[in-house]
Amino acid sequence: MEQKVEQAYLYDFYGELLNERQQSIYKEFIFQDFSFSEIAQNEGISRQGAYDMVKRCTNILEGYESKLHLVQKFLDTKKRVEKIQALTGQGQLCQLNEIDKIHQVFDEINQLSSAILESM
Repeated sequence: MEQKVEQAYLYDFYGELLNERQQSIYKEFIFQDFSFSEIAQNEGISRQGAYDMVKRCTNILEGYESKLHLVQKFLDTKKRVEKIQALTGQGQLCQLNEIDKIHQVFDEINQLSSAILESM
């Protein structure tokens, strides 16, 4: 996964656990795509200070993820739901005379939905 996308997911799940200053700087870097120089100018800190703060925040958020795995669980669930959507599309395309294929599709949907429920 692209690093900025991964950092955005980390912030979405754990960003509220950062203090306000950390949140402000991290959001400027991740969501507004500010450079370290721009962050430094906005926040009244050095470029190195901006870099260090983003690095520290990333390490904090990755630490939460390594313990809680919320982002990974979300992404796994998202993949399963996408697969269910694809399977329901296949089921709609099946003809009534393809009853075995329809049963196979519904069995796979059932397995995926059960896996989602078990992971919650």
